[in-house]
Amino acid sequence: MRNLPDDRDRTAPTVALGEIRYRLLLGAEAWQRLKPAVQKRFSTHLGDGESVVYVGLIRETRMSRAGWLLAQICRIVGGPLPIERGGQGLPAIVTVTEDRHGKGQFWTRLYGRRRGFPQVIHSAKCFAGPTGLEEYIGFGLGIALNVQARGGALIFSSAGYFLKLLGRRLPVPAWLSPGNLEVGHHDCGGGRFAFTLDLTHPLLGSLIRQTALFCDTKEIKP
Repeated sequence: MRNLPDDRDRTAPTVALGEIRYRLLLGAEAWQRLKPAVQKRFSTHLGDGESVVYVGLIRETRMSRAGWLLAQICRIVGGPLPIERGGQGLPAIVTVTEDRHGKGQFWTRLYGRRRGFPQVIHSAKCFAGPTGLEEYIGFGLGIALNVQARGGALIFSSAGYFLKLLGRRLPVPAWLSPGNLEVGHHDCGGGRFAFTLDLTHPLLGSLIRQTALFCDTKEIKP
């Protein structure tokens, strides 16, 4: 039988609750529509400063001319979009780090390139705002995100862009918006999943589409 700490044991560790924030955003009914492996990944508890790492390969990166130009312009604010076409078979790494002080998570995405240094994309997810979830991509730019379950996958979709400046939240006008951004987490079985990114403009159509396949490093066999 496990010994329970008495009142004198003030340093005894507490039992960590699972991650419930994504579950609360979705609601119980939608959460149950996710595949069990997706539920597991998005309900794993991380302590403050702890990280989980996913490793994989880029499957494809497709861009229209307008999408490629937009990606290059966005390098001014930290390069939040993939910057080159193709990339099939190049390495990709995603690290998620818990940030209790900022009430969210740091996401770091590293994408290999055919030439030069790999591209590194930093963003911070914060459980706040009108939709309950926002992603900051640098220089005060942020995206309000809706979360939904679709076909067993977890889908994040943009619900408005904004600029946070001097403590004020300024919405980005629709005519300046790059379009609808949708990011999906699709389970592929065997401890693997696909990460998809789609950026679609109402007038210019599909700008950027990227697919990468990942697995949790804990699933990798020596």
